[in-house]
Amino acid sequence: MKKNWEHWKPVRTMIVRIGKASDNDYVANDPCISRHHARLTREANGSLLLEDLDSTNGTYVNGSQILKKRVVPTDTVTLGNSFVLNISEVLKSRNDYCEEFAALKEVYDRYIEAKIRIQSSNQFKTRLFQALPFALPGVVGVAVGFMGKRSPLFLGISLLIAICAPAAGIYLGARQSAKIPRQLQDLADQFKTDYVCPKCGTFLGEIPWESLSNKKHCPVGSCKARWVNE
Repeated sequence: MKKNWEHWKPVRTMIVRIGKASDNDYVANDPCISRHHARLTREANGSLLLEDLDSTNGTYVNGSQILKKRVVPTDTVTLGNSFVLNISEVLKSRNDYCEEFAALKEVYDRYIEAKIRIQSSNQFKTRLFQALPFALPGVVGVAVGFMGKRSPLFLGISLLIAICAPAAGIYLGARQSAKIPRQLQDLADQFKTDYVCPKCGTFLGEIPWESLSNKKHCPVGSCKARWVNE
């Protein structure tokens, strides 16, 4: 399903320096990697640009050597002769969880849609169960008049329906109403599992995704995961 990225586009780029030296953002201690080997940039539109910084053994994307290339997390990136670089891990070195947080918008939207659907569907069924039985005696009465017969048996059946149908309707309506809390609880339990900070797993409540995106970071002090680049 296509994601709506417009709500989380960062206004500035984020740069991750990659290499063997300790002053890099992502330190890869491998003999085939240069001290300052490559640079990964998340651009303002959310795309990722990988650049080789004139390294000794080169940078490769999906087997081809590159100087500069746009990449996605599923690309196979190799630094030097054999070091395989995990793009997602590189982004996490800067506490960047923008992509995972963007996916939560769909989680929130689906939850709200399902909640409204459960409530409206059950209310309709409840009213139907409660109202329809009260109409049955009238239908039977019309049938009796149309047939022009005063059969004691037919009248007895009509009376029985007039008494039992409303009671059955009230019972079925009550049963349908009783399903709503259980369905909403099941939905809420799943939502609490899915709508969490992608780094620390803290449940984000029923706060709309757009409101959370304005915070830009996870509010948990020990986490502070970047949700939207500033």
